[in-house]
Formats: sequence, C-alpha cells, structure tokens
Amino acid sequence: MKLGLPTLSGSWLRFPPKGLMVWDNAFPSFLIGLREGLEAGLIVSVLVATLVRSDQRARLPHVWTGALAAVALAMGFGAVLTFTSANLTGKAQEAFAGTLSLVAVVFVTAMVFWMRRSARSLSGELKEKVQAALSMGAGVLVVTSFLATGREGLETALFLWTTAQAAGESVGPLVGAAGGLLLAAGLCWGLYRRVLKINLTRFFTVTGTVLIVIAAGVLGYGVRDLQASGLLPGAGSFAFDVSGSIDPGSWYATLVQGTLNLTPAMTWLQVIAYAGYAAITMTVFLRRSRSAVPAARPAPAEGRKRRLPSWTVPVAVVAVPVVAAGAVIAVLGGKTTSDTPVILVSAQDCGKGFTPPAPGRQTFQVRNTGDRTAEVYLLDPTTNAVYGEVEGVAPGTTRSLVATIGAGSYAWRCVPNDGSVVTSASVRVNAGGAVAAVVPVSERDLAAPLASYRAYVDKGLAELAAETRGLQRDIEAGDLEQARRDWLPAHLRYASLGAAYGTFEDFDAKINGRAAGLAEGVKDADFTGFHRLEYGLWHGEPAKSLADVAKRLTDDVDALRKSFPTQDFQAGDLPLRTHEILENTLQHELTGAADYGSGSTLATAQANLDGTRTLLDLLRPLVDARNPQVVPAVDLWMKRTAELVKAAQTDTGEWTPVEAFSPAARQRLNGTVSQLLEELAPIPNLLEIRKAS
Repeated sequence: MKLGLPTLSGSWLRFPPKGLMVWDNAFPSFLIGLREGLEAGLIVSVLVATLVRSDQRARLPHVWTGALAAVALAMGFGAVLTFTSANLTGKAQEAFAGTLSLVAVVFVTAMVFWMRRSARSLSGELKEKVQAALSMGAGVLVVTSFLATGREGLETALFLWTTAQAAGESVGPLVGAAGGLLLAAGLCWGLYRRVLKINLTRFFTVTGTVLIVIAAGVLGYGVRDLQASGLLPGAGSFAFDVSGSIDPGSWYATLVQGTLNLTPAMTWLQVIAYAGYAAITMTVFLRRSRSAVPAARPAPAEGRKRRLPSWTVPVAVVAVPVVAAGAVIAVLGGKTTSDTPVILVSAQDCGKGFTPPAPGRQTFQVRNTGDRTAEVYLLDPTTNAVYGEVEGVAPGTTRSLVATIGAGSYAWRCVPNDGSVVTSASVRVNAGGAVAAVVPVSERDLAAPLASYRAYVDKGLAELAAETRGLQRDIEAGDLEQARRDWLPAHLRYASLGAAYGTFEDFDAKINGRAAGLAEGVKDADFTGFHRLEYGLWHGEPAKSLADVAKRLTDDVDALRKSFPTQDFQAGDLPLRTHEILENTLQHELTGAADYGSGSTLATAQANLDGTRTLLDLLRPLVDARNPQVVPAVDLWMKRTAELVKAAQTDTGEWTPVEAFSPAARQRLNGTVSQLLEELAPIPNLLEIRKAS
C-alpha cells in the first residue's frame, strides 16, 4: 500500500538498493530452508534407504505420498496466515504478526535443540518406525512419512511468513528458502548415494548457533510489533537511536537489518528481549551434552500387507490439507472487525459499501469481487488528488488501504487490467482539518521536462566524445601527465548525466563500470572505461598498455552518442533519478569504493550534485504545485552538501581523497547527504505516474 503523500520520519524513508534488500532478506530464509530441508530430507532418505534395503521398493510411493501431504499442509498453512492476516486492522495485523513471531522463535529454538540431540540417533529411530509400519500396511507408512516431515514443513512456513513480515517484502525470503531447500535436496541425495560425508552433529551445531542469533532478531521484531499494537508497553522508550549518525539505507545497515533484524533505533524492551534470549539460549545450547546413540532394536517381522487402490491414499492425504486450508480461509478470510470499513471493487462496480467516513486516520479493507486485477485509489473526484492507493489487488483478495480523512470530497476509482476506469459516487466529509493529497502526474505532464533533459544529455554526450578523443590522443602520444589532467574533466562530464544512466543500457557498464564483482578484479578483461584508465594512469602502467583501453572508451562513447536518440527514456524515470543519483554517490563515492587511484571521488560527488540540480530545475514546477515545501528544503541541504564537498578541493584545484577525511568529517558529510536524500525522498512519490489520472 502506498499513501498519496509520504510522511517524513527521520531516516526511515531512505531507499536501500533493491538487490541488496532482496539478498539480505534471503539469508535467514536460506538458512532455515537449508536446515529444515536437510532435516526433512534426511528423514525421507532414511525411510527410502530402509525400504530399499528391506527389498520393499513397492512401498516407496507411500513415503513420497506422505512427504507430499506434508508439503501441501505447509503451503496451506502459509496461505491461511497470508490471507487471514490481510483482513485484520492495522493494529490487529501488528498483534498477529508479533504473536506469530514469538511462536516462530519457540519453534526454531525447539528445533535446533532437538536436532542436535537427535542427529546421531535419528536413523535408528526411523528404521524402527519403518519396520513397524511395514507390518501394519500402506496407510501407516504414509502417516509415518507425513508425521516425520510435516513438522519441518509447518516450521518453514511459519518462519518464512514472519521473516517476510519483518522484511516488508516476500521475494527475498522466498528466493532464500528455495535456494536452501534445493541445496538441502542435493546434500541429501549425496548422502543417500554415499558420495558425500558430512559430520551432521557438527553441521547442526553450527547452523543452530547462527539460527539462535537470527531467532533473537525475529523475537525483537515480534516485540516491536506487539508494542506497536499496544499489547506491550514502551513503544516510545528507546534504548538507542543512532539513525542520525548511521545511514539506515546504507549497504551495511541494510545488511545488518536484513540478516539480524537489528535496526538503528530499538526500544528498551526489544534490546532486553534480543540480548536476553541470545545470551541464555546460546549458553544452554553450546553447553548441552549430546545424547548417546541408542541401541538398535530388532525389527519386527513383516505382517500381512493390505492392498488399497493406488490413487486412494495419495489423493486423500494431499486433498485434506488443501481443502482444510481453503475452508479456513473462506471462514476467516471473509471476516473483518466491525470498525473496519469494507470496500468492494470490481471492473463493473467500484466502491460498493462506501459511506461518508469519520475524520482521522482510517484503514479500509479493499476487496476485489471481480475477475480482473485492479489498481484502486481513494481520491478527490474534483481534482483527482490521491489520498491513498493499493496496486495489484487480485480477484478474490483483500488489501488494506490507510488514509487520513479530513474535510473534502472522496470517491473510489478502480483501474482494472484491460478494462475501463470506474469511479464511485462521491461523498462529502465536512468535519476534520485539511488533508494533503497528491494530484497525479501524467506522461504528458513530464513530456516537456523529459524533452529538455534529453537535449541536455545530447549536448553532454557531444562534449564527452570530444573530451575522450583528447584523452585518447594524450595516451597515444605517451603524455601520461596530460592524460591524468584530462581524465577528470571527461569523467565528470559523464557523471553529470546521471539521470540517464538507466537509459544507457549496457553502455554504462562499459564506460563507467567498476571492478567489483568481476572474477579477476582490476585485471579482468571486462573491466573497461573510465575507471580502468584511472587505475592504469595512477598505478604506473605504460602508455602502450593503456592505448587500447582509451580507444575502446572513445568507441563506446561514440556508440552511446549514436544510440541515445533511439533509446527508450521513460518519463517516469526522471523523478526517481532525483533520489537515485545521490543515493549511489553515498554508496560508492563517499565510501571510496569508486576510487581507483585518482582520489577524486568527491569531484564526482560534486558532478552528481550538479546533475541532480539540473534535473530538479526541470521538475521544480511540478513539485511546487503538489508540495511547495519540498524544493526549498532540498535547496537548503543541497547548498550545505555542496559546501562540504567543495571544501575538499585545495587552492591548486586538487581534490582531497575521502579516505583522508577524519572520522568526524566523514560522518558529517555522510549525515548531510543522508539528510539531503531525506528531503528528496518525497519527489518520486509526488511525481509518480498514476493511472488515477
């Protein structure tokens, strides 16, 4: 759900790189998928091996049926959690998520202790159960397999749901869990085929230690949700708040938050729960002695076999959890609390059930009763100004929309996929104060700024081409001193075109790519462009070895200049770039990660500031019309940032490397840029192209 007008809240509107968020959020789920998958896989492997060695291969389908039923149960459980929680009020959702986080911590804690104790004796116990099941028929073997693996499935579903809630997105946790399960399947196959040897006791000890730390983070998240719901006190009593000095959107903060659920601001109750759980559980876990391997009991003789139709048991055990989950969703998913308005939307009738709402902050349950996915807006029908929106409401699902209601006109607008826009009848609210809403922009509104910026890039590329040819001539003539002087202006020219990076396609990597991620680093053949020349010019490489690099840079710039007029530059990208250019500056230039010897990353930061300012000048009228307070605040912090960056340039024109700054000076610069990013953060949302228009 996205609000029409974002609310500034300290540093929390920073936008970490999406890829980083996904992979950080994937790690806890990868570990739980690997561990739970390995547990379940070992169980299934022992069951299969026992049947094979007992010459009972005909019973193998019963094992797979039980395992499949456990998977169906886990998926049904996950669906129940997802669909029923979506229909709760905001505080009820927080209470629900917080409670399940505590349950997940209990499950994970019990799991790590049980598996460490049982790793040695697991095989013998399961063999006994299989031998007993063989004497009692197919159904008992199915149930044995189901019960042996079902717990792992339920634990995985619960842990995935809680980590997705903590992360605020599902892609990372799902990708991580899938990767962990696939790796676990490969390891189990190797163990079954005896091509791998793993000390399982040590493996479960190590992974258990890591999972205890992760579970402490889940516990802290759960406590935070319960405080937000009002079930626990102390929501405003913070043990620490370092968001002013640590950028929550930086790669390191995102990494810590994504893996450990440690945030720059935590309440006293969160810290006590986190530290107390981690200290006590870790101490007990590491000191706990391993259980001895029980002696194997003689297997009972196989009894008379019962024959059932081959399709009966598989269909029954898989259908039962699926039907049960559907029934629970049907019963609970359709219920909402009495104080939550339910708005029915479809391609034919939008806003059914909408009555004049009470003033103040409201949560609406938007339920799609049609057959098409739709975007749904709460807006002022006279101006099209948006108070709130939910995107991608699928048929048969319910989503929450939170908006602040004040005096004014309100209506619902539905934009179904491949359908006509439908707007409800409007209602009037006479009480309450003024509420800010956003008049959506259209591609037509952004057409003039886009045309102006394209002309700016065309001119910049022409100047860049001339400068790179001059740089090439310097190197071919063997004048490396002049090449070092000419390198920086050419590189800064390119940096000033920041808003077009996403349009440059593969050319950006060729012209300005870094060595990070390349197999051979700075020696990799794919490391080209400005930074490759920078490395060579400031690390004593001869002109002969750099001539080809310089020529390739010139060729790539010429090719980009020729290609750019035909490249697809989306109008909606312009507002995003106002934030992203300096976000990349904070991540790469101000950390020194983009310095390959010249020490000029702050000069690049200055060029990025200039490029952002150029873009802001084009978008200023559209921003001012929607929120006149944004641009003056941006200008103030833009000026302060520029002054700090400019101070790094000496009287002779040389730039001080960022590594030479004192810790206090670097912290001040990073904090100023972070605050500038805060002031820029509303612009992408203010100028988002919405279908409501």
